[in-house]
Amino acid sequence: MKNLVISTLVLLAVPAYAEGVRQLHSHEHGVGELNIAVDGRTVAMEFHAPGADIVGFEYAAKSESDHAAIDRAVAVLSRPLDLFVTPPAADCIVVDATVGLQAGTGHEDDHGREHDDHDHDHNHSGEHDDNHTASHGNAQEGNESHTEFHAEYRLVCGSIEAMSHINFAYFQMFRNAIEIDVQIVTGSGAVAVEVGRDDPILELTGLF
Repeated sequence: MKNLVISTLVLLAVPAYAEGVRQLHSHEHGVGELNIAVDGRTVAMEFHAPGADIVGFEYAAKSESDHAAIDRAVAVLSRPLDLFVTPPAADCIVVDATVGLQAGTGHEDDHGREHDDHDHDHNHSGEHDDNHTASHGNAQEGNESHTEFHAEYRLVCGSIEAMSHINFAYFQMFRNAIEIDVQIVTGSGAVAVEVGRDDPILELTGLF
């Protein structure tokens, strides 16, 4: 249901979204995609990025170091407010975050993680599910398709009017990332913009 709500909002309000999806699925290295839908105090985000941008490789993980790199990346991606930094005055908290790794076939492996408002500040740095390594290897063995990280987030902000901008610290975390295509849907309309490493601040003044 969460996927459907986010996708429907963006598809209806941002005509450029469909073209953006086609471009991303053609796997342009360095370019990710972030869809943002704001409903009252709730901010829903859907994020996609090529595997090469996040872990430096796009093949199915083979070695222990590959699996470890993926686990570290998932832990980082599970903390959206460290990546997409909102103003303190907006008083935003993470109430839900799900992160997964998908092959080009659309398969999502067991590296996916989910948490709720009870543990959004905990349990992601250094944690490891013993089933991840085996599941990931078995699911993608023999599949050399490009990989893509996929994340969904839900935030609740105490003062959405104070969200004047978002600072994309994401680019500091992942050095191979160059640009993110952003689509934003709010009650006052929709915009599609590009945020790049050289100018990582997304201005939101006037959208709320």
